[in-house]
Amino acid sequence: MKKSIPLLLSFLLSAGLASAHAAAPNDAEIAAIVVAANAVDIDAGKLAQSKTSSKTVRAFAERMVADHTSVNQQAAALVQKLNVTPSENDTSKGLKKDGGATLAKLKGMSGKAFDKAYVDNEVAYHQTVLDALDKTLIPNAANAELKALLVKVRPAFVAHLEHAKHLQGELK
Repeated sequence: MKKSIPLLLSFLLSAGLASAHAAAPNDAEIAAIVVAANAVDIDAGKLAQSKTSSKTVRAFAERMVADHTSVNQQAAALVQKLNVTPSENDTSKGLKKDGGATLAKLKGMSGKAFDKAYVDNEVAYHQTVLDALDKTLIPNAANAELKALLVKVRPAFVAHLEHAKHLQGELK
């Protein structure tokens, strides 16, 4: 069975965000990347809530919306406190663009095919975000509070990845 790389993963790899060789983003760019990445998963979760008939997929999607909304609220409060304006950059713009393309693809699906595609995307998405956190975002955050927030939310991404992998196994 051929697996396609989700658009978000493909973009992150091509943008170099998931690579240790990426140009180091500054704090304002990191803030924009964090907000964009969370918004992408919030949108996907909301779509899944409206399309799935699976109780377990719906519960997972609800958790994604709640947790990623919370992270964005924490990030917004921090950037306001630090008087930092998130700076749109190629990565944050690409995340939004590819997130939209992924949503469009998912909107055209239904039933078990939708559930599988959504969960497969969530596995790849959370693994890629964890790689980006570990290799790019956390190491390059200059502000101690921003770095602390990224470190604080990392375990939630690990839990999301494990939950998504569990669901992925159930859907096979």
